[in-house]
Amino acid sequence: MTSIAGELAVLLEHLPGSGPTRSSAAPGTPVVLADRPDGTVVGLGDRVAKAHEAASDPYALDTRLRAAAHPLFAGILLAPLDAPPRAPAGSRVPLTGRPVSLWPRGEPVSPDDPDAAPWEATARLLARLHAVRPGKLPFPLPPMRGPHKAARAVDRMRAAPGVRPSARSAVERAWSGLPHWARDEAPPRCRDAVCHGDMHLGQLVRHPAPGGPWLLIDVDDLGAGDPAWDLARPAAWFATGLLDPHVWARFLGAYRAAGGRAVAAEGDPWPQLDVPARALTVQSAAVALAKAAAEAREPDDAEQALIEACSRMSADVNLPPEPAHRAP
Repeated sequence: MTSIAGELAVLLEHLPGSGPTRSSAAPGTPVVLADRPDGTVVGLGDRVAKAHEAASDPYALDTRLRAAAHPLFAGILLAPLDAPPRAPAGSRVPLTGRPVSLWPRGEPVSPDDPDAAPWEATARLLARLHAVRPGKLPFPLPPMRGPHKAARAVDRMRAAPGVRPSARSAVERAWSGLPHWARDEAPPRCRDAVCHGDMHLGQLVRHPAPGGPWLLIDVDDLGAGDPAWDLARPAAWFATGLLDPHVWARFLGAYRAAGGRAVAAEGDPWPQLDVPARALTVQSAAVALAKAAAEAREPDDAEQALIEACSRMSADVNLPPEPAHRAP
């Protein structure tokens, strides 16, 4: 357990009434759920403490936490708990230079049962989230950080020693072929929807209440932007052959049936999804290469599929081609 995780565990242990544990660990034992530079998460009983990235803009993070607690997002976003004892307002306390938030501890999507993944529930939650116009909130939201995260992933790959040159070149060429607004950290062109900003199945939990619904978690990238970015990861997985076409059809159909605004209600969704899906393909490939290099191994089959998609993208930037399914 790192020092940050240890401090979170101490914080949780000193909170009154943590309730029964939801893990296989012994009752009262803190469980490290994630421990990365961009977020360390520790659970104890029915609560979770998260140490956010040290470089987080305190005002932007506080605004995102306020949004998660706002009634407009009830039943969509998991709301944070009240601040710990002696903490300032906003559910944040300083911890070794990192802001901290407290949350109810829900049940995550099981990685061992992919057939039971809640794709339709995810789609409906996103459609409801995207229906909220940022101007409805009584405070301004920062931009969602989709392009920012893609750019950071490419920088991480560039800084990683030992990345195979041919794979690095494929990702670099695919990245340079994207329009500039998908590659820089400027505010997105479209800012008329509230977006999650880093959407994948790990961002869902069932509310801890009995029979509780699925809710979206992790608001670190929440903000105003183009809702197509929230569909980009499953779209990229589908296009690269990593997501079954029937699962993609279920997800997209549920999103459209719920009135989702990211794509047209019918017809070809790729005019809206093409560039964000390409950016998420590059982002995923860059992260995969950096991880493989750090672990001194070759990319696995899924990672290689992303690299090959980048090669196709760089070969013809005027896609969509017709690989396993469609675009990139």
